[in-house]
Amino acid sequence: MRSVGVLQLDFVNVLLPAHFLILWSRLGAYDRRKCERFLYDSREYTEQWAHEASIVRAADWPLLAHRRRAWQPWKRNPLALLPDPEGYLRDILEQVRAGGPVTANDIPEAPGPKRKPGEWHRPVQRWALEHHFGRGMLGVRRRLSNFQRVYDLPARLIDGEHREKTVSEHDALRALLRQSAESLGVATLQDLADYYRMSPRAAAPRLAELVEDEVLTPVGVEGWRDQGYLYQGASFPRSIAGASLLSPFDPLVWYRPRAERLFGFEYRIEIYVPAAKRRWGYYVLPFRLGDRIVARVDLKADRKAGRLMVQSLHFEQGVDEGEAAAALQDELESLATWLDLDEVVHRR
Repeated sequence: MRSVGVLQLDFVNVLLPAHFLILWSRLGAYDRRKCERFLYDSREYTEQWAHEASIVRAADWPLLAHRRRAWQPWKRNPLALLPDPEGYLRDILEQVRAGGPVTANDIPEAPGPKRKPGEWHRPVQRWALEHHFGRGMLGVRRRLSNFQRVYDLPARLIDGEHREKTVSEHDALRALLRQSAESLGVATLQDLADYYRMSPRAAAPRLAELVEDEVLTPVGVEGWRDQGYLYQGASFPRSIAGASLLSPFDPLVWYRPRAERLFGFEYRIEIYVPAAKRRWGYYVLPFRLGDRIVARVDLKADRKAGRLMVQSLHFEQGVDEGEAAAALQDELESLATWLDLDEVVHRR
């Protein structure tokens, strides 16, 4: 977590929630319950909007304050339809102060117009809690087994040294860019800006300052058209071994132009693509072998049957398919064991 810095949350559960897979790709089998307790109870980490909804260091709380100040709800959010939205929001905060952590199910239904089919897909209570979360008035105590957020006051979740610290937007952007560079090693401006979802225009002046301070060094990278920047503490391994299945939201591939630039790997998520138009499959994971991405595999956990289903498998051009297939099978069997599934089944 210290190395990656940002763990993007995603709860599509066709295989397992993607953020758990990000950690498994690096660690192998680990205890998910212990992991969740560490992430939510250690006070070292907290949920925030960073690279989408993410778990970040608690020390990043002041670095994201400008995000919370600028946060705006969706323009069609139903809170605006309430007769007294500010009063409703105040009542929720008072309920949490007096009674402790809450979920959307604990919040009284809002007075005012009822939801009509097609108007919005969440109850007003959830909109209100997410409004407070976006503004930093509430944080996330934990996630329930159905992945629902349990909200609490930041004062009960984040140490005062982080919560009370004030950082200017200028210094916050600079610090976030530095953390991005530390995690990426070598990157373009666009790569660095994307890590914490900054605009390249806002990031560029801060990047120039990091170059001036010799935190970053401009470098040419073979095959890259854009300027590269090397982090001062980046390591240069002589070789990269091992294999791993990668989540669609893994920092190694989440910025698609970088994945294509590094690996020649064109990657798109097809969850929302109609089945007849998909090229690769519903939940396709890149497969890394050494320092290459050699295949993509569409996986599904059939928990009732105890099977890890390989829906489809596609090798990249120019790879040794026998070597890649053997390494992939080892990873699939390890993943199945970790997920308490009995066997790996290849559909085609």
